[in-house]
Amino acid sequence: MKRRDFIKQAGVGAVGAGVVTGCAQRTGASAAAAQPLINWQLASSFPRSLDTIFGAAEVFSARVKDLTNGKFNIRVFPAGELVPGLQVLDAVQNKNAQMGHTASYYYIGKNEALAFDTAVPFGMTARQQSAWYRAGGMELMRNLFADFNIINFQGGNTGVQMGGWFRNPVENLAGLKGLKMRIPGLGGKVMADLGVTVQNIAGGDIFSALDRGAIDATEWVGPYDDMKLGFYQVAKNYYYPGWWEPGPALSFYVNKEAWERLPESYQSAIEVATAEASVGMMIEYDSKNPAALKSLVNDHGVQLKKYSDDIMNAANESINDMCTGFAAKDLQYKKIYDHWSAFKKDSAAWFSTAEQSYTQFAYKA
Repeated sequence: MKRRDFIKQAGVGAVGAGVVTGCAQRTGASAAAAQPLINWQLASSFPRSLDTIFGAAEVFSARVKDLTNGKFNIRVFPAGELVPGLQVLDAVQNKNAQMGHTASYYYIGKNEALAFDTAVPFGMTARQQSAWYRAGGMELMRNLFADFNIINFQGGNTGVQMGGWFRNPVENLAGLKGLKMRIPGLGGKVMADLGVTVQNIAGGDIFSALDRGAIDATEWVGPYDDMKLGFYQVAKNYYYPGWWEPGPALSFYVNKEAWERLPESYQSAIEVATAEASVGMMIEYDSKNPAALKSLVNDHGVQLKKYSDDIMNAANESINDMCTGFAAKDLQYKKIYDHWSAFKKDSAAWFSTAEQSYTQFAYKA
């Protein structure tokens, strides 16, 4: 059976023992016995306490085990147990783990184009990002990840994020200068351009840095995760929108050599399970964030504040100049950027026609 047929059947719950082995004639115990027992390790960039973003890897692992009749077991390690949270790409590349679950923009120091696998400031929403992958973006990103001996798969999305927690209000662009803020990716580079001292800190270490004054501000994801991390206990000014992460995608990494040694049916199981875990993460956040935001404001005295127009305009100008500069120096970056930009333009024309006009009317406070 071909892999695409497997995926189609798995998506409607039709994966049986005979399908997973790829042999239509083998069923029951004989099919299960024909499958090799394989144990892998997956390094996550996230702490176990963040049940939604970390939990996507656990959902994935459980689904792979189910699809392979318990023969393909992938143990998920939280950040810091197998490798530090910001070293997942290195771990998978160097075969210290067969898999990883992370955000690719953590590694733009290796190649700025990795940001396109997660989010670019003032870029695309979660739906647009997934559509871009389907429209050729995934092929472009896999060509890039081949340089790291990695095959990437979609690993979830948080949806548009909040704009961060600040100890003191930031009324305008001048108020950013000199602040110490945890913010990764190209958003961090933009903030640095606007005068912020930027730090890249793994999720499980952010609260202590904010609490002891090592940083003045931080961003993470949105209300549900941010409340679990306790930022409201230290900072009460909660800004929006997270212009640097309008639809940040997470990724599952697989070491290319480990992938190639897998039976085809196990490769198919990974493809199915990553797709399911990816969709599930977005649903989880959309279901949990409304109540969390309400609690932050009503129960914890958090003040919601919108970024000023001068901050938004300066940030947008900064990222445009930055991407243009990267493209001028790197042909591979330019190829991805040109494709991404063209898709974003066409997608924006559609979304602004139907979705934006609807939400502007229907979501009035």
